[in-house]
Amino acid sequence: MPTPLPPLSGVDPTTFLFTGGAIVTGSPVLGDLDSGDVLVHDGVILAVGRHVRDAPEFADRLADAVVVDTRGRIVAPGFVDTHRHAWQSQLRRSITDVGDLGSYLTSTLGRAAPAYTPEDMLIGTRLAALAALDAGITTMLDFSHNARSAAHTDAAVAGLVDTGIRGVHASMAPHFGDWDGQWPADLARVVSRYQGAARGRLTVGLAALATEEIAGDRLAYGPRLASVAESLDIGVSVDAVFGATSSHAVLDWSRRGILHSRVMLIHATGLTDEAWRAAGDAGATVALAPTSEPLIGLESGVPAIDEALAVGIRPGLSVDVEVALAGDMFTQMRTLLAVQRMRAVERAPDRTAPAARITTRDVLDFATLHGAHTLGLADRTGSIEPGKRADVILVNAESVATMPLNDAVGTLVLGASPADVEAVLVDGVPRKWAGSLVGVDVDALRVEVTESRDAILRRIGQGVDQRRRAGR
Repeated sequence: MPTPLPPLSGVDPTTFLFTGGAIVTGSPVLGDLDSGDVLVHDGVILAVGRHVRDAPEFADRLADAVVVDTRGRIVAPGFVDTHRHAWQSQLRRSITDVGDLGSYLTSTLGRAAPAYTPEDMLIGTRLAALAALDAGITTMLDFSHNARSAAHTDAAVAGLVDTGIRGVHASMAPHFGDWDGQWPADLARVVSRYQGAARGRLTVGLAALATEEIAGDRLAYGPRLASVAESLDIGVSVDAVFGATSSHAVLDWSRRGILHSRVMLIHATGLTDEAWRAAGDAGATVALAPTSEPLIGLESGVPAIDEALAVGIRPGLSVDVEVALAGDMFTQMRTLLAVQRMRAVERAPDRTAPAARITTRDVLDFATLHGAHTLGLADRTGSIEPGKRADVILVNAESVATMPLNDAVGTLVLGASPADVEAVLVDGVPRKWAGSLVGVDVDALRVEVTESRDAILRRIGQGVDQRRRAGR
């Protein structure tokens, strides 16, 4: 087994030297190292190489560094989750066999969402962010579509900031139920107060739907919401992008000049070739949800990886809704890899010469660097390169599931799990260390989450025992 990680108590861990382990940089320039060093100081990656520990130009920093022996481990960039509805996490796996989008809309957005208080928003978002960190996700876009009041929004933001994750808060009004009507006007306050908060870890965005089919025209992306985003200089995340109506919408945005590189399309299943070409020409980004699309049955039910690549878009990956799906990036990578290769085999005329297949390195890239690009954050995270922020994970390569280490990328994509993530740093600050979240009382968190869950169920007239009897 790898050498135990050094204790953090009694030291000022602003400088780290990770030395001796395999390094998957995620950088097309640097490549990977079977053994090497990463030097981190004050949240920034200073150097990556085979013998950084001996470099005289870093002698002063090395003298103060916490030295971490990473032999038997993989040093990798933290994962980037490009789209998760974090506030729902008290209701994880409550509708595990959801059959279609309508069932999710009715149960979660129609019934549960109106029962959420600001405190519930804080607890749910915080739980989702902590679980993301525990699984090696260092950046997460929270598509927070339950902004019933300014207080709900502030609570969701606090849930991100409090955990130390690199968070993007994409705010949207609720689909259904009573609310204060403050959105999107309140976004000006949110941007002024929170943009760049937490030492730059927090980014604010606008969230919208592709069309008015689900919740009416007030939530549908178009000239009005595009103008809001432009005036505030923020990005836009557009959910429920699928099918013929979304294809028409994408073409309309293109004609109006409001489809561009700061617009992220979520799902993008079942779009026409014309819509895909418009997205590619505009430089729009795409967030796939590899388990959501087939399990919930979104339009075609097939993650649109080939369609995205065909127009030059390398997508990001996302979790989407934990009420029905897994919450880690390992699952997303493996699912996408399997689905795309299945489609490649099916497309071969005689099944012996399959079409182009994506690789393990491709899906890792989607989960890291191109996830960061999708969110407009590739200048600061997504790869291990000098000058970038130190969003880094250490993965045990000698566990029963991962030993022996033959291929670091293959191990990350096909072998490892959240249990193998030993350490997680965001901005150079340890958020998970020696297998445990830093500074988190998990027992207290469990009580808080459970009480919040039970209160929500009581408000909607469905107690815990009733839900269990109903098989929910």
